Amino acid sequence: MPRMRTICLALAVAALSGCAHQQPIVSTEQLTVVQDSTAFPAPERRDLTAADRPSLIGPLDTIQIDVFNVPDLSREIQVDAGGQIAMPLIGTIDARGRTAQELAQTIEAALRGRYVRNPDVTVNIKSSVSQVVTIDGQVVEPGLYPVTNQLTLLRAIASAKGLSEFARQEDVVILRTVNGRKMAGLYNIDAIRRGAYADPAIYANDVVVVGDSPARRRFRDVVSLAPLLAAPLIAILQ
Repeated sequence: MPRMRTICLALAVAALSGCAHQQPIVSTEQLTVVQDSTAFPAPERRDLTAADRPSLIGPLDTIQIDVFNVPDLSREIQVDAGGQIAMPLIGTIDARGRTAQELAQTIEAALRGRYVRNPDVTVNIKSSVSQVVTIDGQVVEPGLYPVTNQLTLLRAIASAKGLSEFARQEDVVILRTVNGRKMAGLYNIDAIRRGAYADPAIYANDVVVVGDSPARRRFRDVVSLAPLLAAPLIAILQ
């Protein structure tokens, strides 16, 4: 029995030592490490804006349509579950998968000539429930989160309040459908944090799954048992 207690305590210490070890951040082709903090440059203006990622209209989104000088056609509309909207004079229009500008051009084309001589249409997305990412697995708050123009994997996990206690950082999967084909990308959060490779962009309808670490669970169990195993030894020493 004393031997078993000693082994368990040794395992706990070894596990703690392994968790404490962390590789230093080094420069790579994608990352420049600045050792002197006073030489860390400020971003330029173009660095402060994300690359263009169009916001698409989807089912159940709410949009505002304004037709210049035709107030009777201007209105707030919720896209139906099939991605359709209905407008006076025009009828039903498929809005799904279009940008606000593309939908405005479609409405203008439908109004031009027959109803309005030179229609000027503006469409704005007021609220979107279709542009979301699913974050599941070992994060603090799994759920559906809105996709913004600058959303990346690290930012998505931060939106879900970070990794949970039992998260396996080297086992993160992004599930995505590309041209009708389901695909999976495998990522290592710790490697991204160290700058080993770029923080990948997250798009609408992506599913992020953070894996579970059985080793972390075993470590928790060993640590929770350590005081119980050590108590008899302390009593003997006293």
